[in-house]
Amino acid sequence: MKPETLSFYDKVYEVARLIPHGRVTSYGAIAKYLGAARSARMVGYAMNGSHGKDVPAHRVVNRKGLLTGKHHFEGTNLMQQLLESEGVTVVDLQVQNFDTVFWDPAKVL
Repeated sequence: MKPETLSFYDKVYEVARLIPHGRVTSYGAIAKYLGAARSARMVGYAMNGSHGKDVPAHRVVNRKGLLTGKHHFEGTNLMQQLLESEGVTVVDLQVQNFDTVFWDPAKVL
């Protein structure tokens, strides 16, 4: 599909698929990269609808590193478990060393 024919959600999914293993980004960073800086909430909605689309939604957190989307994952702590399996430390639902593991699509892509 040509980029201009992709929906906003599809563009979000494309960016999310590029987040490296063991790294996280924020809803706002994806929105800003897509030229929709005030659409962080829409990125969140896209992540909520990403089940079954091969999107690593567990790597997208809020701007403070909190696992605000955790209730959209099956199981009690699946989002945290997925991040920890990639080497990301999470304490009290917050990514530790956030500045170190943060991946900014605007600086990479």
